[in-house]
Amino acid sequence: MADGGTAEASAAPTPPPPEGHGSCAGWAQRLRVGLAGAGISLWVVAGLGLLYALRAPLRLCENLAAVTAFLNSLTPKFYVALTGTSSLISGLIFIFEWWYFRKYGTSFIEQVSISHLRPLIGGTENNVPEPGSPSGSRETDTNRQNLSECKVWRNPLNLFRGAEYRRYTWVTGKEPLTYYDMNLSAQDHQTFFTCDTDSLRPSDTVMQKAWRERNPPARIKAAYQALELNNDCATAYVLLAEEEATTIVDAEKLFKQALKAGETIYRRSQQHQHQSPQHEAQLRRDTNVLVYIKRRLAMCARKLGRIREAVKIMRDLMKEFPPLSMLNIHENLLESLLELQAYADVQAVLAKYDDISLPKSAAICYTAALLKTRTVSDRFSPETASRRGLSTAEINAVEAIHRAVEFNPHVPKYLLEMKSLILPPEHILKRGDSEAVAYAFFHLQHWKRIEGALNLLQCTWEGTFHHVSVYPKKELPFFIHFTAGLCSSTAMLALLTHQFPEIMGVFAKA
Repeated sequence: MADGGTAEASAAPTPPPPEGHGSCAGWAQRLRVGLAGAGISLWVVAGLGLLYALRAPLRLCENLAAVTAFLNSLTPKFYVALTGTSSLISGLIFIFEWWYFRKYGTSFIEQVSISHLRPLIGGTENNVPEPGSPSGSRETDTNRQNLSECKVWRNPLNLFRGAEYRRYTWVTGKEPLTYYDMNLSAQDHQTFFTCDTDSLRPSDTVMQKAWRERNPPARIKAAYQALELNNDCATAYVLLAEEEATTIVDAEKLFKQALKAGETIYRRSQQHQHQSPQHEAQLRRDTNVLVYIKRRLAMCARKLGRIREAVKIMRDLMKEFPPLSMLNIHENLLESLLELQAYADVQAVLAKYDDISLPKSAAICYTAALLKTRTVSDRFSPETASRRGLSTAEINAVEAIHRAVEFNPHVPKYLLEMKSLILPPEHILKRGDSEAVAYAFFHLQHWKRIEGALNLLQCTWEGTFHHVSVYPKKELPFFIHFTAGLCSSTAMLALLTHQFPEIMGVFAKA
């Protein structure tokens, strides 16, 4: 609660900077860019000058002549062997890439580049601009636009792996989550729970490897190793609560331990956030961890029947961390308020988030339709409506259902139980079948609770239904196209060299 004043202060309008301040800052930025470009040019010139000065000791001319003579002495058979070997190797890479994509839903080369190579070449997060600055507002607008264009989102109501998804595996012997879904979750965990300074703390280094680990027992073992190194490692408790706890009660106990450790680390990061960009990145990571823990504690309280407690935690989160609205905590709040039948509070939340500038979701559109349907559904009759026409309230309800169906036409089949429900995934495709499953899994009970709501939905939906694809086809990664092209081109070169050795030899020596 100590951050309430900070949040309010950051939300208050800041006075405009002096007129000369912006021009001086821009001039200084241009100077830094110019000096950086001049430094690179100087290094290039110095390197070329050094090579020229050492041309005699290094015998550059003689070595170049020797290389040229060696290349001229190569026979066409060498080029056939070279291109044939290149084609074979690229073909094997292509086959492995294709198999990996079919099994895990992503490119192996791209995954290795993101997870291992980018940290080695110094990939870091950009500094966060000061609130109220022009660059900050532009970045906010860009981020909002990117968010609205993003199609795959983390499911705000995703289940617990150990306490819920694993129970399905125990009963059926089948995995409820796809490799692609779990791979996206692994990327989320690395984004939210790691930062560049983890190498300075042994426990965080262990957890950094744990989030990349695919084998669940290995992840759990790494979490215990991190706790042995540091008993206050919040992310280790998070992993154990998500994956080892077999009941919601056990998960809640572990999340409470994580909360105690996370709050201590968060307060410590706040004190040092202005010392360096690394400390700012660490504060962002610790903020993500703290918000995640509180959100999951709220979901535990909701599942254990303490709904008012869950609502309070979610409201406090949304007040304390308003910039994290992209986490869609309001969708958790909407579902809990519907369970309490606090429809006035639901309408207040919708009034804030059902805005044209914010990304839509099935939860927002269909909850808005449910509230309008609630006012007329108990008295609605198709025969009576066909005789006397629709009233104003009924027209508003029908239009709200039209709007919801237009956003995601897959939802009605699940709400009307024309399609059987399955466990919702950890990630959903906006306007897709996976979002419909996730929405209906949690909200079907709220539609059933209101008399006549499903009847009005069915009557309206049948007049607006149109066939749509269940799930879009996944695009092949770039590296599959690249390796396929490389394999084909080298195979063609090998064939041409074998058929026309003299001509290809002339081209190679040219």
